[in-house]
Amino acid sequence: MIKAGIIGSTGYAGAELAGLLLGHPEARVVWYGSRSYVGEAYSSIYRNMFRMVDAACLDDNMEELASQADVIFTATPQGLCASLVSDRILGQTKIVDLSADFRIKDVKIYEKWYGLQHKSPQYIAEAVYGLCEVNREDIKKARLVANPGCYTTCSILTLYPLVKEGLVDVSSIIIDAKSGTSGAGRGAKVPNLFCEVNESIKAYGVASHRHTPEIEEQLGYACGEQVVLNFTPHLVPMNRGILATAYASLKGDVSYDQVRAAYEKYYGGEYFIRLLPEEVYPETRWVEGSNFVDINFKIDKRTGRIIAMGALDNLVKGAAGQAVQNMNLMFGLPEDTGLKRVPVFP
Repeated sequence: MIKAGIIGSTGYAGAELAGLLLGHPEARVVWYGSRSYVGEAYSSIYRNMFRMVDAACLDDNMEELASQADVIFTATPQGLCASLVSDRILGQTKIVDLSADFRIKDVKIYEKWYGLQHKSPQYIAEAVYGLCEVNREDIKKARLVANPGCYTTCSILTLYPLVKEGLVDVSSIIIDAKSGTSGAGRGAKVPNLFCEVNESIKAYGVASHRHTPEIEEQLGYACGEQVVLNFTPHLVPMNRGILATAYASLKGDVSYDQVRAAYEKYYGGEYFIRLLPEEVYPETRWVEGSNFVDINFKIDKRTGRIIAMGALDNLVKGAAGQAVQNMNLMFGLPEDTGLKRVPVFP
């Protein structure tokens, strides 16, 4: 049985992680960490856990936790994991970090986009980017995994086969993405109040969103060249879900069958990526509560461009579900263990 600890268990991603691990046949949570609720019953914060979790919240003492847990999940704001990790801790346990601290390999880019001084840059090279469908073999050997962001997971997986196979001009990529409000976290912020969000949609982080360099870096690895793209996120009045619509110019007269073959090549055997039938397009409602990503595309012959679309649940495949998927790989378990949730509808 894998003993798991969660630092940041009372945020939305942390709570989703707690729920997934509660139903995991090979894992149990030994530490519900939350700096804001130390000593309070976890089920008093999330009443859906009443009579399911009897534990009280503990602090974020990673050194103490490392002596008790086989794996630590850090579902915390940027900078915390980097400030706590050490050789001693990594010598005792594995870490899956849900923040951005170890996702970007160039520390200067991280510090520029996040406005933080990185506290442990010595571990950046070692950290494995935890996009399971792309880096599976490296994840299996890792002791520190950087769990990808929600927008990035959806955007990268939607575009990866096109970029990897050289079917599109990477300088032409534009990503238009929309997320539910849980992606903004559980903290009380005026822009996220019901009356501020309901009956509205807005763009934010325009030409400045922190997930941009992460998407560019990972797509750059796929095609072997520098990628610079436009990424614009939008907030929509729903609890959870992301829909990413990406546009790019095709290289030459590329057919539907060629593109479909590229997607089948990389995703045909993937359990969690569902390639939809022709003319059927992703919707967030069909992935809600699950670890699935639904993907499809449309070639616009008139403009010579392709429109690729992906949908996922930002709290599951975009955060906690992917973290559990990474844990499964790190401990030699079948990748889908504890993750075979059917999407919730309605």
